[in-house]
Amino acid sequence: MITMTDPAWRPSPRAKQLWAINAALMWVPLFIAQIVWAVVDGKWTSWPHVAVFVVSVVLAAAHIVVVPQWRYRVHRWEISDTAVYTLTGWFDQERRIAPISRVQTVDTERGPIDRMLRLATVTVTTASSAGAVKITALDTDVADRAVKQLTEIAGRTMGDAT
Repeated sequence: MITMTDPAWRPSPRAKQLWAINAALMWVPLFIAQIVWAVVDGKWTSWPHVAVFVVSVVLAAAHIVVVPQWRYRVHRWEISDTAVYTLTGWFDQERRIAPISRVQTVDTERGPIDRMLRLATVTVTTASSAGAVKITALDTDVADRAVKQLTEIAGRTMGDAT
């Protein structure tokens, strides 16, 4: 009998900051639109403006504060000699297992906010129709070691990577 355990490693603790900043940036256009609406309408304190603003603040606060904490509790990753394992999501959770023999490329991505927080995402492209496996929000040195480890394992693994 085979038992499936969750992958062992969490992303960097700074992942919570990354996800909170990204969530906050998603809310900026909505708040700008509300300000424009209030200026054009000229009725800053009318009930529709206040109601929409209050609901937006509550939803934004939950998205910025709660979701990153929740995601951090769920997200996991692991690399073995035979596969790359990930567990992601906060509401809709997904477990991915990519056999090393199917690995085609391994990439590292560092966006501006990632660089500011010294984080990186490792993308493992396989021949799967489900798409690449992403290991997000790793400390840059951990990401570099993961890429090196995957490259070494894939190099000595015989397979067709298709």
